[in-house]
This record gives sequence, C-alpha cells and structure tokens, in this order.
Amino acid sequence: MRTVSPTTVLGEHAVVLGASVAGLLAARVLSESFTRVTVVERDELPRGVAPRRGVPQARQVHALLARGGRILDELFPDLITRMVADGAIVTDGAARMRFVLGGHRLARCAPSGELDVFASRLLLEHHLREAVRALPAVTLLDRHDVVRPVFDGARATGVVVRSRPGGGDEELAADLVVDATGRGSRTPVWLTEAGRTAPVEDRVAVDVGYVTGRFRLRPGALGDDVAALVGTSPDNPRGGGAFEVENGEHMVCLAGILGDHPPTELAAFTAWAATLPVLDLHDALEGAEPVEPLHQARFPANVRRHYERLADLPERLFVLGDALCSFNPVYGQGMTVAAIEAEVLRGLLRRGMPSVRTWHTAAARAIGPAWDLATGSDLQDPRVEGPRPAVGRVVNRYLGRLLEASTRDAALAALFLDVSSLLRPPQALLRPDRVARVLWATRRGTGRPRVGSPVRAGADHLA
Repeated sequence: MRTVSPTTVLGEHAVVLGASVAGLLAARVLSESFTRVTVVERDELPRGVAPRRGVPQARQVHALLARGGRILDELFPDLITRMVADGAIVTDGAARMRFVLGGHRLARCAPSGELDVFASRLLLEHHLREAVRALPAVTLLDRHDVVRPVFDGARATGVVVRSRPGGGDEELAADLVVDATGRGSRTPVWLTEAGRTAPVEDRVAVDVGYVTGRFRLRPGALGDDVAALVGTSPDNPRGGGAFEVENGEHMVCLAGILGDHPPTELAAFTAWAATLPVLDLHDALEGAEPVEPLHQARFPANVRRHYERLADLPERLFVLGDALCSFNPVYGQGMTVAAIEAEVLRGLLRRGMPSVRTWHTAAARAIGPAWDLATGSDLQDPRVEGPRPAVGRVVNRYLGRLLEASTRDAALAALFLDVSSLLRPPQALLRPDRVARVLWATRRGTGRPRVGSPVRAGADHLA
C-alpha cells in the first residue's frame, strides 16, 4: 500500500449509503480525499456494544482474516489495541488453531507473525463505528432512509434521503456516492428506473443455515487452542467452528447447506455437532454453559454483480461490499474483502478521482480470488447448481490432494491457510515445486485418507 497522502482534495462532499463494515471503512478512506463525508444509515446506531436491526446476523460468528486485520491496523492504528483492552483475543496466525478441511485434519502450523483477531462482530463493529465517528470529516446520519440517487446526465450528483420515522425528503448534494447497503442494495432497481442497465448477476445457490451460541466452555475444552474449524466436504456437508471471544467466552457455530440446517434447541444442537466429521465441537460443548439463546440465520446464495461490464453506469456512483459481491458466510471472507476493497479504493483515490469503470474493474479484480475460493468450494457438492468448467474440476481435484498432503506437511497446510486468509493469491498453490510436493506426498494413496465416521482429536488416525 502506498503511504503518501493525496496532494489535493478531490471533492467537497462524499456520501456513503450504509454504516456496514464496508461503509465505515469506505468513509475512513474517503475522509482523506473529501472535505466532508456523510454516512447515511436507516438504523439508529448504538453507542455501545449492541446489535441493530439492519445486521440480523451480528450475533453469528464472524472472522476477521489475517489480511483484513492487517488493513484495519493500517487504517486505524489504535483500533486493535483498543479491542484487546476490551477483551478481544489476538493470536499469532494459525499456531493455536485446529482445522479439519475437506475431511482432512491439517498438520499444526508454526507461528507465522501474522496476527489473527478473535472478537464478536458486535465488539468489532462498535470499535470501528466509534473510530469513524471520531474522524473530524465524517458525519454518521442515522435513522434516514435512502429514497433514490440523483442523476444529472451521465453522473450521480447526490441522494434523496428521508428521516425516520415519517420525516420529509432532503437532497444531499455529493461529488461521489458510494453504495454499501449490503445484499439488499437497490442500485440495480434505481438504474432500471432511470432507464439504464442493471448489472448481470452470478448466483450460486447454497441455502446455508447456521446457528450460533455463546458459551462458557469448561476449562481445557479446546486444549490450548483459541479456535477449531470443521469445514464441510462432499462426504459430509455439515460443518462448524468454535472461537474464543471477549469475556472468556466462546462462540460455537454449526452450519449445513441445501436445507440441512442445525436445530435451535440446545440439546439437539449439541447432538447435531456429533454428526460432523470430527467430534471436536461436540466434545467442546459437553458441560458448556450457555450465555445467551442460540441464534439462527440463513444465507440463500453467493451473488456477484458485474458493474464493471456496464457501459452506461453513471459516473461518481461506486458500489462495494456485499452490495457488489456477497459470499457464503461459512468461509468468513466478507469483512476482509470489504477491507481489501477499501485498500483498493484508497490507492485509486491517491492517484486522482477514478472513473466509475476504473473503480469497478479494480474492485472486480480484487474480489475475484475470494469469489473463486468460495464458489469453488460450494460447487464441490454435486447438489449445488452452477457452472463447473473443466479447469475448475481439475483444480478441485488437486486441492483435495493438497489438503491430503497437508495432514503431514505443515508448510503446505500453512500455505493453504494463507491463501484462504487472502494473504496470498491462489496461484501460490500452483507453483510447480509445490505441485510436485503435493503429488509426491499423495502418490499411490500414501497420504492420509479423509476422516470417515466422527472421531475425536487425538484419538483418530489424523491427529
């Protein structure tokens, strides 16, 4: 990332639609290039660690991957320190995490020097919101609906907002409008109503259902680990994770796809955990004390909107975050991708005001690896509908062998986790020497097979 500041202000006023994580990060970046930044949010924004209506999934497990933490630390140098003072957990990479991915228990990784942050979404969003609220150039305008953007010829010149409840309409003039309103973004509708073209959408339907509980686990329930992640596989499309968060508590999440969703009653939730490929999460739940009721959420489909392909998209209208691309939440990519988009936007703004095509082309390039990882994993289940090009099938077979090799080879395990955390591009897995290493390790079935019936860590042949 370039560290020089812009030499000139690019505009008087930028408006960000939505105080999502993506919207807040965008406001931070825009505050460097615009005299004023207004974030318009329909919810009343809490001043403490509390949920809000517009983020119904806030009580679910969320992950800030290592790259996301790195960018957050660049944008807000004291943010993670303040979160730790409020109880967040920081650990060195995957050294204190256990992974069962694709049916394989990965070898233990050495410390990497990359910091992973474990905290609830509520705590993270609270600290991020207060950090943005403290920026002199930024105003958080909550309890306001966005009625529509204002277009003047070939560019956006502002938005019409309406105070809630029952207020009148007000036009906010803007030199740049950024849509960060999430999966429910109305920009495609607004474009159609204005006689313009709506973006083509890619969809991979997964119908994920996930249930999260917050617990006090018995001492040593996860050993010395701060997290355990059990991914789905074609053999067993159920998964979950347990993550240490603030207040000495853990969040435990179970997930299933295509209608096979976890129950919301505690005893049945614990029993369902025993059907995962390994018993780590089930055993961790034994004797656990629930802190609050279980919370359920659903996610219908991965959706990617191709604004970069539009020829008639108005200038000064940028879309980012889930409004641009939303991923299956079981992979924990959303907040980190939002941070990556903010980093890309910052770099463009430091070279001057980008065109709408430049922004969306750069954003599409930035989110491509995360999209390919998420949808490629989902499409390994033959029941999930979507395009399966021949090259994708070959890559997925190779990734299966890579995970098999990673049960013995800690360096390969660390490499795969770096790619999954968006620290390295997927091409890093395909370097010829690494491909040879994978093929050698899995020749003639000498690698370790997938986990079969549910087994315990330390008791199975993969431990």
